[in-house]
Amino acid sequence: MPTTPLFDKSGTESGTIDLPDALFAAPVNTAVMHQAVVAQLAGRRTGTASTKTRAQVRGGGRKPYRQKGTGRARQGTRSAPHYAGGGVVFGPTPRSYEKRLPKRMRRLALVGALTAKFDDGVIKVVSDLALDEIRTKVLVGHLAALQASGKILVVEDGKNEALERSARNVPDLIVIRADSLNIVDVIDADAIVITEPSIATMSEVYA
Repeated sequence: MPTTPLFDKSGTESGTIDLPDALFAAPVNTAVMHQAVVAQLAGRRTGTASTKTRAQVRGGGRKPYRQKGTGRARQGTRSAPHYAGGGVVFGPTPRSYEKRLPKRMRRLALVGALTAKFDDGVIKVVSDLALDEIRTKVLVGHLAALQASGKILVVEDGKNEALERSARNVPDLIVIRADSLNIVDVIDADAIVITEPSIATMSEVYA
């Protein structure tokens, strides 16, 4: 069972904590992790790109000029693709980019990412990050004391309005609930701060 130091908000080490094997000592399957990342990013795409075919372009009801006698190539309509303002051939239409990924694969990818981050030493467990008031400066001070820098992911157990609102104006800081973890945010983070109560919730949801 992996063990890591337990910190308080001031960055002082107050002991150690045992982490569940299912989350932080899981197999790291890079192929499955890649599929999960691709599926999540694909699901974020709106898929609203759209073009009109020659049948949908307005106009083009009569011939541009007569069939014979002009010396030019015969034309039937100005909605043809080779005319400016004409229809588009094989253009994009609204579609869904969603990729289905089995639940077990999503879990395997997520715990693999958590294990990889733990092995890299970027995960820190803090006993509590509760704030008495909405103060961005106070939250930034806590994170600095924990030596968390770069892109920071804070995992909180349940709703913490003061913490979430204090983090709004901090660049590269994401506060996420323990039951809403996703592999993209985990992989993208340079530092991950997990509150101690979140460990139990994460074990229930993902283990």
